[in-house]
Amino acid sequence: MSRIRLKGMTWSHPRGYDPMVACSAEWREKTGVEIEWDKRSLQDFESFPVEELARRYDLIVIDHPHVGQITAEGCLAPLDLPERAADFADLAAGSVGASFPSYNWQGRQWAFPIDAATQVLAYRPDLIGTAPTRWAEVVDLARAGLVLLPLRPPHSLMSLFSLAGNLGHPCAVERDRPFVDEEAATSALEMIRELAALIDPACLTMDPIAVLDRMGERHSPIAVSPLIYGYVSYSLDGFRDRRIAFTDMAAAGRNGPVGSALGGTGIAVSTLSKEREAAIDFAYWIAGGAVQADLYWRSGGQPGHAAGWESADANAATLDFYRGTRATLEGAWLRPRHNGYMPFQEAASHIVNDAVTGAISVRTAIDRLNDGFRASFRD
Repeated sequence: MSRIRLKGMTWSHPRGYDPMVACSAEWREKTGVEIEWDKRSLQDFESFPVEELARRYDLIVIDHPHVGQITAEGCLAPLDLPERAADFADLAAGSVGASFPSYNWQGRQWAFPIDAATQVLAYRPDLIGTAPTRWAEVVDLARAGLVLLPLRPPHSLMSLFSLAGNLGHPCAVERDRPFVDEEAATSALEMIRELAALIDPACLTMDPIAVLDRMGERHSPIAVSPLIYGYVSYSLDGFRDRRIAFTDMAAAGRNGPVGSALGGTGIAVSTLSKEREAAIDFAYWIAGGAVQADLYWRSGGQPGHAAGWESADANAATLDFYRGTRATLEGAWLRPRHNGYMPFQEAASHIVNDAVTGAISVRTAIDRLNDGFRASFRD
């Protein structure tokens, strides 16, 4: 009898790749099924067409805003199977914030969360004793040369999302109202502009990995990044020269750490897979609480299941990464997911950067964001 062999695609950071390899080795010991993993850059992960990957891979790690496009293209297999109802319910019950429902679209589940993340605050405990909790404190630290903010698209747009949501006016996800509230978007863009004028202009080319790599350098003066996707790897002892702690976002509004733009990843199965049942079995297993609370995080992953976030061992190993950012994740905002959103996200990020650099006015940016969002819906 021939052994089943699957191919998977994930993203090229230890947090995205290492746990897939480790868990697949364990799965091979348990079932005999072999899984070979390839990896792509963070930028490709955020923009590369899933339809093309579905032709080449059985398992694909995806970002939830793709689900509207994925549904239209018919390239992924739904995972809500009647014969797996009990296991499905267990996974749904283990959702951290909106991580599990973020992959549900038009009544079907297209992926399971294996990694949960949102924009939070990163800081160096050895450089500042206490993390800032208010945006005004972040600005003061920026004046002292202690702050970086990732502004490479799409992260500039994510910061607009997070600030608008935190100010009490999250951006629209449906076509029946303007994408951004004028007053909240004006405040958020001006806040980003103010901060960008105080920090290294290279931030316009930096994603979260680049910022965290800079923060983790032995002699780095950078103590804070106020809106950045949590990367548990950098809180682990020995990952970089200096450890980075993560905590809830610094609030600009009055309701605490709410409104942050949800991120994370999910594991999906190609509808073209010749071994679809075997691929689905692995997806259920790796997304489950038992794996997520043990092997997954121990091999460098950032769990998507609450059992991993609540693990005492996981928190002890990561400067309380999970406890420290849980409130922000539970209050995170779910981005639009309709077919047509992904091209809009790319264009909108450049509109935000043009406003941040002064190439266009904030008023013009708001008009272009609203017009672009309205045009992104495809009949």
